[in-house]
Amino acid sequence: MQTRTLGSTGPTVSALGLGLMGMSDLYGPADDAESMATIHAALDAGVTLLDTGDFYGMGHNELLLRDALRGRAREQAVISVKFGALRDREGGWNGIDGRPEAVRNFAAYSLQRLGTDYIDIYRPARVDPAVPIEDTVGAIAELIEAGHVRHIGLSEVNARTLRRAAAVHPIADLQIEYSLITRDIEAEILPAARELGIAITAYGVLSRGLLSGHWTPDRELTPGDFRGITPRFHRGNVERNLELVDAVRGIAETKGVTVAQLAIAWVASRGDDIVPLVGARTRERLAESLGAADVTLTDDDLAALEKAVPPGAAAGARMAEPLLEELDSER
Repeated sequence: MQTRTLGSTGPTVSALGLGLMGMSDLYGPADDAESMATIHAALDAGVTLLDTGDFYGMGHNELLLRDALRGRAREQAVISVKFGALRDREGGWNGIDGRPEAVRNFAAYSLQRLGTDYIDIYRPARVDPAVPIEDTVGAIAELIEAGHVRHIGLSEVNARTLRRAAAVHPIADLQIEYSLITRDIEAEILPAARELGIAITAYGVLSRGLLSGHWTPDRELTPGDFRGITPRFHRGNVERNLELVDAVRGIAETKGVTVAQLAIAWVASRGDDIVPLVGARTRERLAESLGAADVTLTDDDLAALEKAVPPGAAAGARMAEPLLEELDSER
């Protein structure tokens, strides 16, 4: 596994990271034993960047990661934690809390659940509109001074917020959606990140399964699956989007790789300052995703992909409108 450095001040991590959210939440049932086996397989393959959130399964994801890392050297993993989302017992969402006292509280609970003395990268999952980003970042900086956090990250922020945050403390990376069919960051956010020496950890590189090569328009979603409210999966849109996938499939077959591997490799090819996060929940899907690390894209390949999936070609928004309205990156 090759490595990349998260920005000018961040840690060195594997060129592909593993996103753990689906092992606890939002994509239907998952199996804890298989999830842990998948994390072990990732670590054994050289994946070091493991991304979680304190609200994934209301703490379940952090506990799962703690159990998966038991018996392993702590330094083998670079743990990235998102915080700030408020939830209720039924799994509902109740806003974001970015107040400094809340940051300290969230971090204390995460450290306890993870069974570690420090978090490698700590980031607010969303910007709290009632709290200046300077205050939230400043509180994380205090956790760094105390030795509880190593680096600061951000998630789904726009270029203006990125600059305000970086003026308070160096930012290692910005976690944001980026894929062949979600390229919004290329206009302003990515250039700003590069200007500031901030890396991109890209989530949604397979567009929540659309670009996996395994999705079918008649697939039944389980209750609570996030994709059920995502416009790109709605009837009419999903068929159009799968036509784009078929175009990608033709290019993938020519190269002797899978659709998923080609889609992940495309994100990785956008720059050495970009680290794709794969959301594999099983060892089988992980093995397929990690094969992307061996895919080299030529100029002809990139041109063919650009023609097959031009910017803005996807049908439907990447999230439901109420969720997009909560994103600082969309403002």
